[in-house]
Amino acid sequence: MTRYLSKSRFKLAEECPAKLFYTGKRREYADNSLEDDFLQSLAEGGFQVGELAKCYYPGGVEIDTLDAVEAIKQTSALLRRDTVTIFEAAIQADNFFIRTDILRKNGNDLELIEVKAKSFDAEEWDNGLFLNKSGKIDTAMRPYLEDAAFQKYVLSLAFPEAQIQTFLMLADKTATATTSGLNQKFRVINNNGRKSCYISSPLTPEECNNRILAAVPVDNIIELIYQENNMPENPICSAWEPDFRERAHFFAEYYGRDEKISCRISNQCKSCQFDAAPEDIARGLKSGKRECFKQQLRWQDADFADPSIFEVWNFRDKEKLLADSRVKIKDMLPGDFNLEPGKNGMSRGERQLLQVNKVKNNDNTLTCLTEQLKAQMDTWVYPLHFIDFETSMAAIPFTAGRRPYEGVAFQFSHHILHEDGRIEHAGEFLEATPGVFPNYLFIDKLMEQLSNDNGSIFRYSNHENTFLNTIFDQLDADSTVATADRERWQTFIKSITHKIANKKLFRQGDRDMIDQWEMVKLYYYDPLTHGSNSLKAVLPAILNRSEFLKATYRQPISAINVSSLNFPPDHLWLKTNPDGEVLNPYKQLPRLLPEVSCGEEDALCQLEEVNNGGAALTVYGKLQFEDMTAAERRRLENALKRYCELDTLAMVMLHQAWQNL
Repeated sequence: MTRYLSKSRFKLAEECPAKLFYTGKRREYADNSLEDDFLQSLAEGGFQVGELAKCYYPGGVEIDTLDAVEAIKQTSALLRRDTVTIFEAAIQADNFFIRTDILRKNGNDLELIEVKAKSFDAEEWDNGLFLNKSGKIDTAMRPYLEDAAFQKYVLSLAFPEAQIQTFLMLADKTATATTSGLNQKFRVINNNGRKSCYISSPLTPEECNNRILAAVPVDNIIELIYQENNMPENPICSAWEPDFRERAHFFAEYYGRDEKISCRISNQCKSCQFDAAPEDIARGLKSGKRECFKQQLRWQDADFADPSIFEVWNFRDKEKLLADSRVKIKDMLPGDFNLEPGKNGMSRGERQLLQVNKVKNNDNTLTCLTEQLKAQMDTWVYPLHFIDFETSMAAIPFTAGRRPYEGVAFQFSHHILHEDGRIEHAGEFLEATPGVFPNYLFIDKLMEQLSNDNGSIFRYSNHENTFLNTIFDQLDADSTVATADRERWQTFIKSITHKIANKKLFRQGDRDMIDQWEMVKLYYYDPLTHGSNSLKAVLPAILNRSEFLKATYRQPISAINVSSLNFPPDHLWLKTNPDGEVLNPYKQLPRLLPEVSCGEEDALCQLEEVNNGGAALTVYGKLQFEDMTAAERRRLENALKRYCELDTLAMVMLHQAWQNL
C-alpha cells in the first residue's frame, strides 16, 4: 500500500523528521497526540469556522468519503467541469496527498483556500501582513503559511499548467457580527462514533454577506518560503534540505519507505508525543522518544532515571547544551545560568541553579525562603479570597456587535479562608447555556462574592488578571450596557487588577490580586515538582510534603471545618497508595473527557488558544454545540464544578502549607 505524505504529516516532519517513522503506529508506539481531531476543533472553534467558510461559497460540492481512492476519483470527475467549487478535494501528485478545505476552479485558474481557526488583525502588522518588524515571516503564523505552501506545491505538481492563487481564510478581528445566534447554528452530531457538524438552520443573507471571515492572499509569503534558504546553524538531521520543496520530497521518500530519519536530540524532544508513560509500557507500547535517545546518545535504560535539562524550569539555552551533548541535569554548570541576584526572592537563574544542585547532590528537601515569604504574608488581610476562572474564546460571536475570538468567561470558583482557620467554599458560577454570552453576569456575580469585605484576593498565574481586563475593554466598547452597570463593574475590575501598557504599570487597584504563582517562583522550590510551577504539579508535591495537610485532609470534609458546594460530607480529599504516597486529588475526580485517553486529554491542554483549562474548555464547547440529554448536560456541568472547586481549594491548601512552615 502506497504511503503518501499528507499536509499533517509534513507539518509533523517540520517539527522533527523522526516523528514520521512513529506516526500512525498507535498499536506499536505510544502517541499522546489528540487522535480525535474533532475534539481539538471543538476546543479551538475550528469546526464552526470551517462550516461557516463553506457557507460563503454556495453551490460547492463536498467530498465526504474517507476512502482516499474514492475521494480522488470523485475530485477528478468534478474538476472536469469548467467551473466548480469543491470542499475537501482530494489531490494526489508524486508521493504527496492532500485534502483541501476549499478548491475553486474557473477554467485554467485555481483558488486554494485553507481555512484556519485563527484570527488576524491587519492593523497589528507594520511591514506587511504576516511579516514582523524586521521583515521576516512571523514565527507564530509560519506553520499555517507553510501548510498553505505545501498544498500549493502539491497542487502545482498535479496541475502544472494552472494558475494558482492561495488564500488563508481567517477570522477577521476587525469585523463585527451584525446578528445574534449565528454560532448556535453550527451543531455537533455523533453518527456511529464519527462526529461531524451540521447547520441547524440556513444562514440569512445578512449573515452570509456581512462576513466575519476573510480570505487573505498569501502567494507573496509562499514565494518567500519557496525562495528562502532554510539551513539552520545546527540542523536537526544531517540530510536536512534547506529548500522547502526539496525538503518535502525528502520527507515523502523516507515516509514512503517507512524508514526513520535519524535526528539529533533537540529542544523538540521535551514535549515529544511519542514518549511512553509507565502505563503505556505496561500495555506493551514502545517509546519513540527513548529509541531516539538510545540511538543518538547511546543511552541505556538506567540513563532515563537521571533528570534531563528539559526539566529545568524556564531554561532557554537548551540548544547550546544539546550541541555539546549535555543532556542530563548533572552535566550543567553554574556558568550556564544568569546568576544575577533576585531583588525580592530568587531570580530565575538562582532558582534554576538551586534545582540543578539539588539533583547533583541527590537532595530531595524542600527549599522555602520563609522569612521573605512571611514578610509578604504578614501584609495580607483576612479573610483571604481564592479565585479561579475557566474561559474560552468564541470563534463565532454569540451576539451582534461582538468580534471573532472575543474572550468568554463562563465559570469561576471562590474559596474563603477565615482568620480562625475556617474554610468556606463561598460561591461558584457556571453559565454554559447554549448561545448565552456570560461575561456580564459573570462579573456581576464575582463582584457580589468579593465586595463584602476588604480581604486579600489570590489568583494562580496571570490569567484572571488578563481576563478581567478583557471584560473591562468589552464594557468600554458595548453601547448596549447601561451606564450605571458599566461604571460599577469597571470600578470593581480596576480595584482588583492591574494593567501594563508599553511595558510600564498603567494602573493598579487597591486590592490588586496576589499571584500565588509568583510567590512559588520567588520563595518556594520543591524537587517533587520536577521544575514545574503548575498548580497541578505543586498540589501533589505539597500534599506529600506537609504533615499538617496530611493530618487535615485525610479526614472527611465534615470533620475538618471545610464547606463544599459539590462534594458530600464524607468525601476524602487526600488518599494514599499502598506505599503511603499521596495520590493526586485531580486524578481522583471523574474525568471530564472519558472518551479520550489521559494522554490525549493532556494534549488538549497544550492547545495554542488555551491557558490552563483545555479539558474544561472542550467540555464547554460540548455543552454549547452538542445536542445532548438533560442528564448528560448535568453530568458535564457537575464535573466542571468539581474541577473548579478543587482548583481554588488547592490554592487554600498551598497557603495553609506556607502558613504551617
